[in-house]
Amino acid sequence: MTDSFFFRQIAADGAARRGELATPHGRVATPAFMPVGTQATVKGVAPDEVRKTGTEIVLANTYHLMLRPGAERVAALGGLHAFMRWPHPILTDSGGFQVMSLAQMRKVDEEAVTFRSHLDGAMVELSPERAIEVQSLLGADIAMQLDECVRLPAERAELDRAMRLSLRWAERSKRAFDGSSAGRALFAIVQGGDDASLREKSVRGLVDMQFPGYAIGGLAVGEPQEVMLKIVEIVAPMLPADRPRYLMGVGTPVDLIEAVARGIDMFDCVLPTRNGRHGLAYTRFGPINLKNARHADDQRPLDAESHHPAARDYSRAYLHHLAKANEILGAMLLSAINLAYYQQLMADMRAAIETRRFANFRAAALEQWAAGDIPAL
Repeated sequence: MTDSFFFRQIAADGAARRGELATPHGRVATPAFMPVGTQATVKGVAPDEVRKTGTEIVLANTYHLMLRPGAERVAALGGLHAFMRWPHPILTDSGGFQVMSLAQMRKVDEEAVTFRSHLDGAMVELSPERAIEVQSLLGADIAMQLDECVRLPAERAELDRAMRLSLRWAERSKRAFDGSSAGRALFAIVQGGDDASLREKSVRGLVDMQFPGYAIGGLAVGEPQEVMLKIVEIVAPMLPADRPRYLMGVGTPVDLIEAVARGIDMFDCVLPTRNGRHGLAYTRFGPINLKNARHADDQRPLDAESHHPAARDYSRAYLHHLAKANEILGAMLLSAINLAYYQQLMADMRAAIETRRFANFRAAALEQWAAGDIPAL
């Protein structure tokens, strides 16, 4: 646990990049997928099992953990790595998205966002400084600035207001972060909705502030996939080539492949575990809805060549039974199977970039997923 934070690019194939992050709790090969451990747990999957899927870094949520059990309590218990028994890298988001999506009666002004907790109705204030303090108490290797995320579609004036506020909050977040524990990093978040000119203004302002990494936020919030990819295509080349690029809250396997093709290095999304809990398995053959009756007598495994034992060892008939019976084991197995599929997809993309065959890999993968995106459940 001695590495200071850095990012290095190892190979490239077109805009796709193969790289490596170094953090105080270990190194991460990129492109990387971060399972979402919202409340200091990846739902339904024990930490050692998460690691066995090939995961090197997880995401935890500032909003949820500051409300319960509380950042100060987690710090007193040894920090988030010890608390959740995950001795590997952790990224924490700032809480801005959850304030938008979960909080009741929220009020945003220059100083902070004030909201009622969705747990008990208590009034809570989250400022850029408090968001950094919470993430520091948690001990995250990578922290995120507080930003304001706006659902799409939205009026340009509203997108402009939120983008400019997020820029000012980025500057305050950076000041608050200065002097944090050695090796930790703070990422900025590009905002501006689906408006290219606002995104460009956001990028210019954030790059001038010199952050160790940059995220693209405010996407996968209601816009079509083609809009999301258009914004990524505009923003990614404007970001410094020597800093990691993180597309927040995305997405399906097709989203990941297309975003890597446009220069993105990091991802997080709830889909592998959320859809696993609803009986949907991700495989190299495409998605398999195990609740369908046609699987009831199928003795085949999901994928006899999978790197994950559960995908090889359990029959589709058994997984169908677990899904139909709403057994916890079914949710656990399918969540782990899906995480392993996502991590294998990332490993395959890294290998394709290194050998300069990413274009062929992308074409073959997209043909296999020609049915299109898998909807969130």
